[in-house]
Amino acid sequence: MTNGNAAGTEGHLFVILGATGDLVGRKLLPSLNELIARDALGPNSLILGVGVETEFNDESFRARCCKDLANAGVPQEQIAKTVSDKRIIYQTIAKGTPEDYKKLAARVEQVEKENGLPGNRVFYLALPPKVFPLAIAGLGNAGLNKSKGWTRLVIEKPFGRDLASAQALNQVAHEHFEEKQIYRIDHYLGKETVQNLLVFRFANSLFEPQWNRDRIESVEITVAECLGVEHRAAYYEGAGALRDMIQNHLTQLLTLTAMEVPSAFQAEPIRHEKVKVLHSVLPIKSENVVLGQYSTGKIDGQEVAAYRDEPGVAKDSQTETFVAMRLEIENWRWHGVPFFLRTGKRLEQRMSQIVVNFRRPPVWIFKPFDGKPIDANALVIAIQPDEGFDLYFEIKAPGQGVQIERSDLHFRYSEKFKPLPDAYETLLLDVIHGDPTLFVSDSWVEASWQLYTPVLENKPKVLPYAAGSWGPAAADALLSDLGRTWTKIL
Repeated sequence: MTNGNAAGTEGHLFVILGATGDLVGRKLLPSLNELIARDALGPNSLILGVGVETEFNDESFRARCCKDLANAGVPQEQIAKTVSDKRIIYQTIAKGTPEDYKKLAARVEQVEKENGLPGNRVFYLALPPKVFPLAIAGLGNAGLNKSKGWTRLVIEKPFGRDLASAQALNQVAHEHFEEKQIYRIDHYLGKETVQNLLVFRFANSLFEPQWNRDRIESVEITVAECLGVEHRAAYYEGAGALRDMIQNHLTQLLTLTAMEVPSAFQAEPIRHEKVKVLHSVLPIKSENVVLGQYSTGKIDGQEVAAYRDEPGVAKDSQTETFVAMRLEIENWRWHGVPFFLRTGKRLEQRMSQIVVNFRRPPVWIFKPFDGKPIDANALVIAIQPDEGFDLYFEIKAPGQGVQIERSDLHFRYSEKFKPLPDAYETLLLDVIHGDPTLFVSDSWVEASWQLYTPVLENKPKVLPYAAGSWGPAAADALLSDLGRTWTKIL
């Protein structure tokens, strides 16, 4: 969560393994370009793309980067600045043998010597998860885990498939890198509203005293997508929504929402409180989990195919594209307050939000005209597509008699701050500055997998739902004892 304008004049080498992959063209390169445009990387920093492709050299890789940046809508003059002066170079690791990694180490040292760099290095693994262990070992065995300056390893999600695989990956990472060198990235934590959760809670005496079981009835966390599986079937068939979204993105939002006040606004105290939340979650009951898979339907008035008809998906696939679940946090602050997590593809609208539902007044003195009880106050934290907050409360409508209507206090980041940085821009700059606050610790990732691995091992039946709906009807039953349904955009 750094806010400086420059990453220092001493410079660093930003090494991307998997440099010809989709993530680099869509996210990393445009974000690095924006940091370069703001002079946030420092004038002496270079980007070294690393891939198995042997047909690329420095010039052809720069040409590919120019094309990717143009596709991302970057103006030509800025592309020229980003790719000029040999700032971007390429090195193949061919088959990824120990000898290939030794050649990479030699190239790194050569580039640093030629450009007067002090040995500060970022190694970003933009790779398929199955090759994480090989890449980490390759870097470590080639001596790239140490340098005259600092060395940092960035690992993309998913970090493991279950508890055992996450523990094994942590073991490999710790054999070659110290934990303080490892940055497990979750781009959701780079969003301004997510970061602001801590400030919102702990810097405002209006809200923190209300943030407990006495005042809050329930909390809903939703991350909904209109898109289908798109071109990710090869990955998604082996993952599903629980691994792809619940274990990381939604659980990060859960821990930030439910954590206790940290002893300081620093990485380790914040990470410690987040892990404590996971250790307080009761084992998840199978009856509190609903899985779904989208069938045919309409999105924005257009017919879309069922998941099983998507390219690369098995015709009898039981992979879930929707998950809804109910969690209970058994600690002093949250005893008896249910937390509901929901995510899915091909849902009615794209949105990510946290809804804090406050308890209704204990005594209803205003006779309702329509026979309905008073609406409870609610705080809606919008994470996407329009980041901000809405606080809903009751007012008297003008006129005779007492007729109560709902109104809200409204805040949007885009209305006050322009432009907002992309989540990857924030996180990449934090890596360079050595700030691990918004990254996942080894204990957090293992605690999360410990919570969800039993669910993966005893999955309930996957239910169909129409594309363009809000998922299986059974998901509403999770909230039925509260007399409510899932909150949409209010």
